[in-house]
Amino acid sequence: MKKEIIEWIKSIGIALILGFIITSFIGGTKVHGSSMNPTLNQGDILVMFNSKKISNGDIVIINTDLEITPQDLEGLNPISKWKVGNTKKLVKRVIATEGDNLVIEKGKVFLNGYELKEDYIKGNETFGDLRIEKIPEDKIFVMGDNRGNSFDSRSKELGLVDVDDVRGKAIIRIYPFLKFGIAK
Repeated sequence: MKKEIIEWIKSIGIALILGFIITSFIGGTKVHGSSMNPTLNQGDILVMFNSKKISNGDIVIINTDLEITPQDLEGLNPISKWKVGNTKKLVKRVIATEGDNLVIEKGKVFLNGYELKEDYIKGNETFGDLRIEKIPEDKIFVMGDNRGNSFDSRSKELGLVDVDDVRGKAIIRIYPFLKFGIAK
């Protein structure tokens, strides 16, 4: 009996330690909206790696100061209504990182003097003209893949994102099951 209790305590302890480790390095999020179409869709569930090591092209989840409004929750289940007033988390693609030169003009994106080949975007143009000589230290520039319908760093309300506001990088789409795989 004593041996059984010790085994139970060991098992519970190991489970708690593993749970802590997993939740410290791995998290999850659900995609809301269409700003990342066609790469990600409304309702996709992603596994993210909690990391601040970010590269161009990564899909990241960022914290914002923007409040969730009732309009943001239209079409979602009634249980989601409690989220009104909380702050939004956005899923976006990293286009430029610290030290990069970024130019958007005539519907094209240029990074450090070279046109980006963006076969992942919806449509073939990026709207809005912009010129950033050098992305400041600890900042990133993010955009959605649905460039015509994305609230991103092109907006003055969001602008450049602090690296500290990055919750993590999307690594795997786990739902819908038919699209299970690496988030890229």
